[in-house]
Amino acid sequence: MTSNARSASAPGANPAVQPSILLAPPRRSFLSGFLRWEWFLVVLIAVVVLINTRLSPYFLNVDNLFRASSDFMEMGLMMLPMVLIIITGNVDLAVASTLGMSASLMGVLFNLGWNIWPAAGAALLLGLAGGLLSGYLISRLKVPALVITLGTYAFYRGLAFVMLGDQAARNYPASFTYIGQGTLPGTPVPFSLLLFSVAAVIFGLVLHKTVFGRYLYAIGSNQDAVVYSGIPVARIKITLFAVSGLMSALAGLVLAARFGSTRPDIGTGLELAVITAAVLGGVDINGGKGSMVGAILALLLVGLMRFGMGLLNVQGQVQGIAIGILLVLSILLPNLPQIIRTQRAEFSWRTLLWLFLLLVAAVVCAGLLWQVRTIVLSL
Repeated sequence: MTSNARSASAPGANPAVQPSILLAPPRRSFLSGFLRWEWFLVVLIAVVVLINTRLSPYFLNVDNLFRASSDFMEMGLMMLPMVLIIITGNVDLAVASTLGMSASLMGVLFNLGWNIWPAAGAALLLGLAGGLLSGYLISRLKVPALVITLGTYAFYRGLAFVMLGDQAARNYPASFTYIGQGTLPGTPVPFSLLLFSVAAVIFGLVLHKTVFGRYLYAIGSNQDAVVYSGIPVARIKITLFAVSGLMSALAGLVLAARFGSTRPDIGTGLELAVITAAVLGGVDINGGKGSMVGAILALLLVGLMRFGMGLLNVQGQVQGIAIGILLVLSILLPNLPQIIRTQRAEFSWRTLLWLFLLLVAAVVCAGLLWQVRTIVLSL
């Protein structure tokens, strides 16, 4: 899809026929299917499972794995629209703040005596409105998404603190907390996992099987060519950010239901993990490339890493360091072949030196993580 999108910007391209060019699906050889980034993620997941199985006897417990999956379903719900946004060459830094703002509104209304479901509906509408505002400012005022969402990141979180202050909303009814704590009848499968799975199928079909999804790849590859083709780029961006706001609000409801309470700082810092999962899944931060399958595999990888480190009593701050390193590597590794070709240094000493330094840094970080674990366990 990417190569077809880029061909639309070639010299002499006819704008009148560009839409048909943009929509032509790519042809892949049988061998290239096994060289995709997704297979590398599968290998990493297998390695993480193997290591954690040897380090903890509780890792492969089915009940524990399903229970742990509910801990990152909120992140997954926010990741789905983030994949679409990054493919277009944009980013939404305000997802976690939108989550907190929406959940806080629900908490305030519940404390005022509202029934939980109308309060939850109002929270979803607020998340949708927040996404619409970001999308409008980005598309209509031509302001970069990074700048706008950095501003709304602070603004929406501030609104959450204005609404709840130092208070907390709690004592939610069991019918509501079920969406974050409940399991499917007779199984250990969390309801939130089912909710994420349904949403993932819908987003995956939209991205890979619809004209709208092909437009997203084209926008990320060459937005100017898409604009000249008559595709409503501004409307598409507004739609994407509106959906992102809605899904962030839904994630806020699930997270509040899982905790059984709401505080204004709920979900703080989740935006880093969401972006990490998307980029680690092979979604090009510059736009035009990526798949939903890769993003879901990356989400599973991040979730298993956090679960394994939790079983080993690794502190949350150290887990954040590990996720940050993973984000850097996820951006560097997929682009390494292109960097080598650009510098015409496929086997030069300079390239080998960078690879060696990268390997040393990874080993040092792994050693520090293990040392911290040893210190914690000895206390």
